[in-house]
Amino acid sequence: MIMPRGEPLLMPVNPVFIGLSLVVGLAINLLPLGRVVWTPDLLMVLLVFWGVHQPLRIGMGVAFVLGLCMDVAQSALLGQHALAYTVLSFAAIAIHRRLLWYSVPSQALQVLPLFALAHAIELLLRLVSGGIFPGWWIFLAPLLEAVLWPMASWVLLAPQRRPPDSDQNRPL
Repeated sequence: MIMPRGEPLLMPVNPVFIGLSLVVGLAINLLPLGRVVWTPDLLMVLLVFWGVHQPLRIGMGVAFVLGLCMDVAQSALLGQHALAYTVLSFAAIAIHRRLLWYSVPSQALQVLPLFALAHAIELLLRLVSGGIFPGWWIFLAPLLEAVLWPMASWVLLAPQRRPPDSDQNRPL
């Protein structure tokens, strides 16, 4: 892929780092922090990030399995998070080539509708299955996830920005 001007070339990402970040995101989502409806879903941010930056490694299958884990852990309707995460992953993979040409703050604005769509799917499935409307504060979660996007980009791309081993025989 051709990189935009001024962007440094990134080292290859370690697959263990991807898996570890997703497990940490799942663990943070499972913490009993008195879950309120406007709490951002960190796993959504990570799925979109890796779907954009590594679409061949993290796909809809991983998103579906992590969604089932969230459904079981939260005693939600089985498939509620799985469907939302799968649609979110599909959308992230669909726009990944276009999204990488924008700056990180612009990327946050581009992924905001994806987060809103995923939360709307979860809310719709909750309401259809007989749940109650959690309140208008639920619409704050996609905004907070979009605000987390620049920080997630900085943290998750940091290991790839490490300088390569210096070699006197290599010109780059």
